Amino acid sequence: MNPDSLLQQPLFGIALSVICYSLALALYRKWSWLHPLFITSGLIIVFLLSADIPYEAYRKGGDMLVFFLGPATVALGIPLYKNARRIRSSLPSILGGITAGSVSALILSAAFVWSLGGSQELMVTMMPKSVTSPIALEISRQAGGIPELTAVLTVLTGLIGSMFGPGLLRLCGVHDDIALGTAIGTAAHGIGTARIIRDSELQGSVSGFAMGAAAIITSILFIPLYGLFR
Repeated sequence: MNPDSLLQQPLFGIALSVICYSLALALYRKWSWLHPLFITSGLIIVFLLSADIPYEAYRKGGDMLVFFLGPATVALGIPLYKNARRIRSSLPSILGGITAGSVSALILSAAFVWSLGGSQELMVTMMPKSVTSPIALEISRQAGGIPELTAVLTVLTGLIGSMFGPGLLRLCGVHDDIALGTAIGTAAHGIGTARIIRDSELQGSVSGFAMGAAAIITSILFIPLYGLFR
């Protein structure tokens, strides 16, 4: 098969992602501080740049993998259902934490761009970075931001939150499963949730709930909070 025609097949993007993720897992087993998703992203970028392969060629397969994010996210409802009673008993404090975290993320992002003299477009682009990607992209698109840049910032936020969030919270004395899950789900959406569910099913279920609730709260509060910096 002609190499050019191979690049036009979705199989190329899928195979590259699987190979890079397998290598990243091997590195993670040797050095646990290396986040598999961070390494996978880096390997894919390096390979595409070094081989001079356009992103569009990879995207054909990458979009198929993105499709499965939906079922994977829905699967988070299983641990959420199993721990529904624990979550319900702490619902007021969980919702309070999610609201505080969502408001803080919006205001601090806007204040950061505003203080550095950034444009309104950049402010809109950066503000929703802490919520799950589909919601963040739609908020950015509807408000006049740059969805592509929002996607990058959202993924980086999730990666940084999953890599350093749990350790930083424990360093600050936060050890309760519900508090950890609330903080990570609010700040680092699905990537953070996938990280902490390996440590505790309760943390993962609370984080999944926080991720969904934060998306709703951010969507509602985005416009009035953005208006403070216009």
